[in-house]
Amino acid sequence: MNNCLRFMIRWFSYPVIFGGTAGWMIWQLSEGLPYWPSTALIAVVGIILVAMLERLQPFRQSWLADHHDTLTDLLHLIVNLSVIQFTAAVLARLGDWVPDAARTFPTDLPLWCQLLIVAMVLDLSLYGMHRLSHYVPWLWHLHEPHHSAERLYWMNGERRHPLHAAIMAGPGLLVLFAMGTPSSLVATWFGILTVHLAFQHSNLDYSLGWMRNVISVAETHRWHHKREFEDAQVNFGEFLLLWDHLFRTFYAGTDKLGDAQVGLQERDSPTAYRAQLAAPFKRMSQARRTRNTPSARS
Repeated sequence: MNNCLRFMIRWFSYPVIFGGTAGWMIWQLSEGLPYWPSTALIAVVGIILVAMLERLQPFRQSWLADHHDTLTDLLHLIVNLSVIQFTAAVLARLGDWVPDAARTFPTDLPLWCQLLIVAMVLDLSLYGMHRLSHYVPWLWHLHEPHHSAERLYWMNGERRHPLHAAIMAGPGLLVLFAMGTPSSLVATWFGILTVHLAFQHSNLDYSLGWMRNVISVAETHRWHHKREFEDAQVNFGEFLLLWDHLFRTFYAGTDKLGDAQVGLQERDSPTAYRAQLAAPFKRMSQARRTRNTPSARS
């Protein structure tokens, strides 16, 4: 591959693909077009483009190979994207029950400003719950499958226990629902975030330059997946790194992670999809039994 193409992929893949799909979704929103199924289809187009570029210009060549995870991650992707759309549909129905007098969401503002409010509320919710998930044991057990990946690539962004995904977004969604937020705004932001997460976890050698300190792209997020758990308590932001700067969890590593530097120190995490769904509850049960043993109580 020639240097010109490498340069273009490195510096323009995120602005063109993420910016293009986000702009497409926002245009659709402004035209009042239904978000289902077009928002999901636009997101799929963006994700596929990220997957294709990984093959052309990988960050780590070894991460292109299957690690007994492709089928599992595909199931995570399908289930979690479906959950996102289902959540938006439920929010639309529940939003109809909010009395007009109780609606406080500023729908008179420009559309871009409304979408920014939705993004900020959800992003803060995701940051807060993400950080808590690294400190509260039962939340960590639900979050653990996401960190068990032995490589980072385009599907890792949706490698989440569906229950944990709901918990992460829950506080923000409740706030937005209580404000009477139009469901189309929430669905559009989730679609935009889906494409971003594909980039954030991708095995693509791309860069945002100084913007890597503002937007949580792969350059900064890879440090959050570092195998040494004590070093991975950084860069929790899902989209913006504003909260990491504000709460002093931001880290800007300049070197590159090695092939085997992501994942968990414990190598006994299951790789099958159903096993990953069941594992958190088994670990919680084991922890509870350990606490209740006579030796633990003495």
